[in-house]
Amino acid sequence: MKKITICALLLGIVFSCESPANKTGEKTTKVSQPVQKIENPTNKVVLSSEIVWEKLNPARGNQSPQAGTIWGDRKGAVATGFLAKFVDGFSSPPHIHNVTYRAVVIKGLIHNDDENAKNMWMQPGSFWTQPKGESHITAAKGEENIAYVEIDHGPYLVKPTSEAFDSGEKPVNIDASNIVWLNNTTTNWIDNSNASISFLWKNKDLQGLFVKIPKGFMGTLQSNGTVFHAVIIKGNLLYELPTTKEIKRLDAGSYFTAKAKAIHEIFNEEEDVILYIRTNDTIKLSE
Repeated sequence: MKKITICALLLGIVFSCESPANKTGEKTTKVSQPVQKIENPTNKVVLSSEIVWEKLNPARGNQSPQAGTIWGDRKGAVATGFLAKFVDGFSSPPHIHNVTYRAVVIKGLIHNDDENAKNMWMQPGSFWTQPKGESHITAAKGEENIAYVEIDHGPYLVKPTSEAFDSGEKPVNIDASNIVWLNNTTTNWIDNSNASISFLWKNKDLQGLFVKIPKGFMGTLQSNGTVFHAVIIKGNLLYELPTTKEIKRLDAGSYFTAKAKAIHEIFNEEEDVILYIRTNDTIKLSE
């Protein structure tokens, strides 16, 4: 089964209609001003240099991609986000997974599709999903190839195609060039006129989105959920820890999180920064 390339226009219509008023029971109240102080903040930062790498599929030995868990436990039953690293020229044999995953290209070029499909190389900032039970291959080319991978529950396993099954889910590929960006005139989640947001998926009380933070931004990202995971997909972001006031430089693959409503003090001195965010509530980007 070949991947479905999402029509940019259709995607924009769907999510621009849903962003101001959620239909899944999530909070929809517009935040007029960011909270200036949070008692007992739960903010946490993980640098890309702090991630521990291990073999994603040990059965393949030295040919195995590398995996670095960011949050959760990919070998356990919980939701998890991890980085996957592939060598130049990597191509997997056809296989399936026991769970559906979502992924974002961070570095290099990645192809993920039916084994008979023509290569469709996804560039950094591209988003795709892989339904559980569906046979596919994954390939990569470039000096450094890294993707962020996310599952709603584990464990994340690689299985032979002899165990393939139809889950009823359809795969999705959205190249970075087809991402639909909304500005502050079409969503109340951002104040800055140069910032933008793209709603990627929604599942019950959870949703995933991109946030693009422009060069020169100095402000806050307020997260209102009890689930909040933010991964740097592109660029370098300066992040001020609320308790120590220490400033951390977050490059691609780095991460910040909070377990309750939080204020994230962020600064961008360089090129546009793209974040991938997973949350169960609204956010607010303000200067």
